[in-house]
Amino acid sequence: MKVDFHVHVEEGPYSLDWLMQTTASLSQQVKEEVPGTREWMDGLVRRLTDRMREGPYSSAWLDEYRSRAKELGIGIVGIVEHGYRFTQFKSLYEEQLHLGQDHLGRVQRQWLDQVCCESFPNYLAFLEREKQRWEDDGIALRVGIELDFFPEQEAALSRIVNAYDWDFCLGAVHFVEGVAVHLPQTSERFGRMDLGSLYSRYFDLVEQTVESGLFDLIAHVDGLKSCGFRPEETSLLSYYQRIARSLKRNRVATELNTMWYRHPTVGEMSPSSRMLEILAQHGVAVTTASGATRPDQLGNHGDMASATLKRAGFESIAVYEQRKQQILPL
Repeated sequence: MKVDFHVHVEEGPYSLDWLMQTTASLSQQVKEEVPGTREWMDGLVRRLTDRMREGPYSSAWLDEYRSRAKELGIGIVGIVEHGYRFTQFKSLYEEQLHLGQDHLGRVQRQWLDQVCCESFPNYLAFLEREKQRWEDDGIALRVGIELDFFPEQEAALSRIVNAYDWDFCLGAVHFVEGVAVHLPQTSERFGRMDLGSLYSRYFDLVEQTVESGLFDLIAHVDGLKSCGFRPEETSLLSYYQRIARSLKRNRVATELNTMWYRHPTVGEMSPSSRMLEILAQHGVAVTTASGATRPDQLGNHGDMASATLKRAGFESIAVYEQRKQQILPL
């Protein structure tokens, strides 16, 4: 069965690039008119207006994800949103991120204010209502959350984990010492750091995320490479081994995330082929994931991901329902 177990309904910030990408995604819905005509553009503008007015948690928008999954033959879709999207959790990020009056702090404050704009209760209620519609269409919709791990914040994270009867909880490390690793605006900071120390600190945090007992899966386990700076991979092999042992020992799964294959500074999936082989050698459970933030990205490179897993030595993938692991053949 085809699976995409890491899909976002939306991601900011709300830039002109975001608008163009959303418009491009919506353009695929305007099928009754000839592209390039005034009628086609009128239809596209109406859909964009509706999309902005209704927001991301609307049946019409989610239906595009369902249609895409059906088109690709994907049987299970795991929807998650980042914790930093919800205003109810903003104070946690304000406490943990560098938000000072220097350039870095201002950049990160602007980003947080732009992306943190949704209601946690609305997210939960919306997806709960949609589950049956997906099931009626032959697709299982699994509801999760992607939470950033912060040291000494296990109690706060546990409250979020226990706030809802999740199908799965996805742990991630997006921040090292209060600095976002995934924002282009912060990459200069990492370029000035010693890469050995930086990657050591990152994988320490990944291991703590696994060991916390809060999460079922770990997202983009070598995602620090998105900052644009990487040492020779041979220097990372001991970290790969350590993380693989921790995942196996704690019965925590991870993912093969194809989003990084199209990332401008990465150009490969996450984890790397070498790390994936080590995970397979240790018998770590994995799932397939696109990291999609728009309907047209759901399932991207899914066949390539399955082939990559098989080459690495995997014969199955893991999915979750009500936080119980299920193993499916590749």
